[in-house]
Amino acid sequence: MSAKAVRLDKLLANLGYGSRREIQGLARAGAIRLDGAALADAGDRIALDPDLPDRLTVDGAGLDPLPGLCLMLHKPLGVTCSHKEAGPLVYGLLPERWRRRDPPLSTVGRLDKDTSGLLLLTDDGALLHRIISPKAHVAKRYRVTLDRPLAGTEAALFASGSLMLEGEERSLLPVRLDVEDATHCAVTLTEGRYHQVRRMFAAVGNHVTALHRDRVGGLDLPDDLAAGAYRVMTASDVAALFAGE
Repeated sequence: MSAKAVRLDKLLANLGYGSRREIQGLARAGAIRLDGAALADAGDRIALDPDLPDRLTVDGAGLDPLPGLCLMLHKPLGVTCSHKEAGPLVYGLLPERWRRRDPPLSTVGRLDKDTSGLLLLTDDGALLHRIISPKAHVAKRYRVTLDRPLAGTEAALFASGSLMLEGEERSLLPVRLDVEDATHCAVTLTEGRYHQVRRMFAAVGNHVTALHRDRVGGLDLPDDLAAGAYRVMTASDVAALFAGE
């Protein structure tokens, strides 16, 4: 099956390179090249072949990733998963042009300002909904540091599926707790209720002092991905999200 073809000006405008008029100006100036040859007409139709970012250059630089982009980002503390809130935002960690993409990049779920770790972003709406759908049961693992020692009864309670959070009318689905030491543990859950991990430990009289997500599905946060850094996900990375689904 041949790749879908789109107008060059539409493609580059949707990738955030500028307005269609600005793209036309780049083409006339010889700044857009395919396989080394200048594309003078921004109205040309370009096949969206997977290798297009390696073949098409704009102002001498390789083309940004095509639509269908999925990123893993190591979210640092103090950064908010929002487009509009005050203070540092996760989108500010990305190239400025990527913030003008259409369809836009969106976070797959959220990590609160005081939680670090693996955060996914994508412009693929179908993939986003598949990951967050309750039917998918994509698990998330969090490393937890507590203010007080564990009592020893938490694992059984969390796994029972009977824990009710304050202000809610439906108990939590079972959550796995793996104890590391008296004040450190890992919890693995398939829901994503508001501040769920913090509220779970508050319900048993404890307080979370640090929270870090290191796995989504079967995808681990890479050890070499520094806080604030991101990486384009491969097809195998995406497949790992649904391992064991």
